[in-house]
Amino acid sequence: MSAQLDGTVGWDRRRLVFVLGVVVAAGVALILGLGFAIYFAISTAMSGGHGDSGSTGKKSHTSTHATGTAHRNEIAAEPMLTVDEDAAQPAPPAAVAAKTVNIPQGTTQGPAGVPSGFPHSPEGALGQLAAIEQVVLQSMSIRQVDSIHAGWAMSGAPNVAKWPLTQDVQTFLGDAQMGGTLDPTSTVVVTPVGAQIKGSDGPDWVLACVLVKVHATITQDAQMGYGYCERMQWHTGRWMIAPGALPYPAPSTWPGSDISNKAGWRTWAGADEGSDQ
Repeated sequence: MSAQLDGTVGWDRRRLVFVLGVVVAAGVALILGLGFAIYFAISTAMSGGHGDSGSTGKKSHTSTHATGTAHRNEIAAEPMLTVDEDAAQPAPPAAVAAKTVNIPQGTTQGPAGVPSGFPHSPEGALGQLAAIEQVVLQSMSIRQVDSIHAGWAMSGAPNVAKWPLTQDVQTFLGDAQMGGTLDPTSTVVVTPVGAQIKGSDGPDWVLACVLVKVHATITQDAQMGYGYCERMQWHTGRWMIAPGALPYPAPSTWPGSDISNKAGWRTWAGADEGSDQ
């Protein structure tokens, strides 16, 4: 039986649901849920339970000079495009390709094995957020996620228990009955494929959003697109997860699809590949 993407099983309060596979053994179907980041419950709560489509994701609040907490909270709370669970599934490419954005590479190794050394720029914040997300989700280890949060979250950021990436790991491991770390026979591969800057407040604060393609294998393969946003702040010479409440969840869409373009995702490109302005 082929792996299915399903909207009925989720990680903690149903934020984006992704069913890894349906494995039939002795006539019993075992469903392993991989619902990245509690997407739909939070988006429903923030929209008051209404079914409007929200923002297209293309409106960006930028400020050259830092204006403070109120402006940052406004950026974080601004709704993004609301999409169905099906939007994360593989889909045909859009007729008009999305613009690209240049993302630099890290130059050093940072705390907890996360690449660091990204430049002091919005694109650098995107690169750093993606690096954090990649290491957390590919390792799928409670011990590792604790270390990464301790090394990369500033005081006042959501604590490790409330961090969406922690909840992703907890639910994945719990649904798969793996204990505290990924089974050596299973794999999770995370590839950045899209990005957008939702807003900024001076040169040291950015609301960065990254779209990744997730390829997970537990007995069978399955894939999905997963959007994720964080407040990022330049602190002690590197981008870190900034203080404040969790931002409105990013739309999880299949990269390059029509709905992905509508949600404002630009195509992730390396620094040497050029970008569209």
